[in-house]
Order: sequence, then structure tokens, then C-alpha cells
Amino acid sequence: MAVVELIMPKMGESITEATILKWLKKEGDRVSLDEPILEIATDKVDSEVPSPFAGTISKILFNINDIVQVGKAIALIETEAGTATRPSPATLVTQPQSVPTQVIQPPVTKNIIQTNQAVSNGSRFYSPLVLNIAREEGIGLAELENIPGTGAENRVTKKDILNYISNRNAAPVQSVNTAVAPVAQAIESSPVISAQNNPAVSYSGNVEIIEMDRMRRLIADHMVRSKHTSPHVTSFVETDVTNMVLWREKVKKMFEKREGEKITFTPLFIEAIVKAIKDFPMVNASVDGYNIIRKKDINIGMAAATPSGNLIVPVIKNADMKNLLGITKEVNDLAERARNNQLKPSEIDGGTFTLTNVGTFGNVMGTPIINQPQVAIMATGAIKKKPAVLETAHGDVIAIRHMMFLSLSYDHRTVDGALGGSFLRRVADYLEQFDINREI
Repeated sequence: MAVVELIMPKMGESITEATILKWLKKEGDRVSLDEPILEIATDKVDSEVPSPFAGTISKILFNINDIVQVGKAIALIETEAGTATRPSPATLVTQPQSVPTQVIQPPVTKNIIQTNQAVSNGSRFYSPLVLNIAREEGIGLAELENIPGTGAENRVTKKDILNYISNRNAAPVQSVNTAVAPVAQAIESSPVISAQNNPAVSYSGNVEIIEMDRMRRLIADHMVRSKHTSPHVTSFVETDVTNMVLWREKVKKMFEKREGEKITFTPLFIEAIVKAIKDFPMVNASVDGYNIIRKKDINIGMAAATPSGNLIVPVIKNADMKNLLGITKEVNDLAERARNNQLKPSEIDGGTFTLTNVGTFGNVMGTPIINQPQVAIMATGAIKKKPAVLETAHGDVIAIRHMMFLSLSYDHRTVDGALGGSFLRRVADYLEQFDINREI
């Protein structure tokens, strides 16, 4: 018999932590190979974590709503000799049962504090969320130290501090007469970058306060981190996509009848982006310190709406190795499963460049935020009929054309204006040069 650690898996290239949503098993329960043990959530997707071993849950190391770093042990499983297993060095570490003390992790509270980069200026640790709420409400550390906590090892939770604030006037907590640093100093010393780190706001008039759901909070933090990480620059170009529009209109019924798939503009945009990336490969990259990591795989993420109204970015892997039919089938499949919350973690992982279609909402252009750790994201606007000047052999003429704006937001640490502008112009050129007589 041996004891193994169940490790928090890596759910994506930019994912460093995940939130435990629900334990499907409890201590003492038997689990089979690949049987789900718990549900977790990241800023990209919710997922179940299967058991890599058959055995018995001997210890659960984290609670529901705890945020755990990738690679941390989240539970211990006792296995029997000869039990069928599926070893995976990335997700588990085997430990002999004869030395169980080597398996047991540090106290849960300590792990959580390290994960959230929380700070302590007194006898207890406080999460960045609790510190931010305290700062906004003008609660000093002396007062915070006296708030009863219901979390692990008497830790003050979000619920504790909100309950205290609601009853603050009726039953204020006695402050100790000890000189301590204010909460603001503790927050300033914390490297946490979050949408929570905003100044306090006073509300007046007829308002409704709506708390963000978990996915919206994660998206908010992800966007704040992206703007903090990358110096954003956005370039724009207008392109004539008349040939592409007329070709799609001509072939869409035949395409659906023959292939069983509806063809939208998205696969055509992706095809042009892939061609341009081959011409300008440095936009297909990420940044690590002072190193530029150029990605040789071309994996195009496409923003898709979920039922809650939030966005998720499934990825077309190796898009440069697929023809138009292959890209179309994958775009339709991923979009449909995104709408039904059926995406797998592997299908939102590994993107190297992202496309978002703001034209879907009738917008003519947008300034998208880079999807970290990528260095560029393109937005396609609505296609509108406009009068345009055409150069012909017999002189210039004015004609009604299908026009659209493309915009590219890029990380100025590695993509300068010449590269970003040239890449964007090349995508537009490929769309303008679309062969209206192309065979499907």
C-alpha cells in the first residue's frame, strides 16, 4: 500500500491557480481510476479533476472556495499494491506509506495565504480581498485584529468582514490600544494585481449594487493583469472585403448541403490571420522577462460567448495545417460547445494569437485587451456597405463596396508599430485579394 498526492493540474499556459468549487468525494470514500474527485474553476473554464489512481481518499488538504496554486497537493490517496494506475509525473508524486510524514502538506491556511500572496501585520493572516474591503471601509489593523474569524485557524473571511461592517454602527468592535500600521500599508506591500484594488466609491441616487459572479470576477482580474503587464498599442485599418462577402453568399447553401456545416466569416478571418503570421512570425509569441518566446505552432483562439454572457476563448490548434473546411468544422464545434458549457480544459489551452469579432454586436471597431501571455489580439468589426473610390483602367469610379475595420492590439515590449502595422495591413491585403472564383 502507498500514499500518493493528488496535484492541482495545470489548466492552461497562463493559469497559475484554480479555485475549488466542490468536493465530489469526502475523506474515507473509495475512488476508481479516472473517477472525478472535485470540481475546480479558473478564469477560463470550470472542470472536474479525475483520480489518477484507484484507492481511498485519506486526507483532503483544501476546502471549498480555497484558491490553490498549480502543482500543489490538494488531497492524499491510499492505493493498494497491484491497483491499476495511470502514472502521470505532472499530476502526482508517489510516497511510500512507511514515511507518511513526508506526504502531509503544511497547514491549509498557510498554503492558501501563499497562493493569494496575502500579508500579515498582526497575529493572523489576511487575504488581499479582506484587506481591500478593510481599506475601503476605513478599518485599521487594530480593529481588524478583533473581528472574530470563522475560517481555518480563525481566519477572517469575506463573509466575516462584511457581517462586521453591516453591524458596525450597532456593535462596534473594541480596538486595542496598540500602535500598528494601517491596512493601506499592508496592501501596498502586497504584489497582488486585482480589479479589487480600486479606491472606495460612494453611491448616491437610485442605484442597484450587483455582485459579480465568479467568472466575471476572474475575467476582471485577468484583464487588469493584462493591462498591468503589457503596454498596449492599437492600430486600425479599413479593408474592402467585397469579394469575400460575395463568395460566401454564392457558396454558403452549397457548402452546407455538401459538408453539413454552415460557413461563417470567422474561418475566413482565421485563414487570413494564419497566412499573415507566416509572413510576420514575431506576432505569434510571448514574453518572459527579457526573452521573446516565438511560437512555431499557430494556435488561434477565438472569443466565444457563454450562456452567462461572459466570454471564453477556445483554441483552434495547428490552424496552419488545416484547410478551410477543417477550420470551419472546428470553429462551429467549439462555438457550439462553448455556448453549452461543454469545453474541455485542453480546448482553451495553448493559444498563440486571439481573434475577437466585435462586429457580431454591430460595432465597427474595437480596442481589445491582449489575452496573456500572448502579444497580440485582433478585432474584426461589422461589415458595412459604403461608397468607395475604385481605381480602374479607365479612371477612378465610386462604387458601393463591403467595407470593414480591423484593429490589432499588441504588446509594445516586443511588437513595435512597424511590425504591428505591417502585420495588420497584410491581413487586410489577404482579405481584399480573396478569390471570388475559389472552389469549395
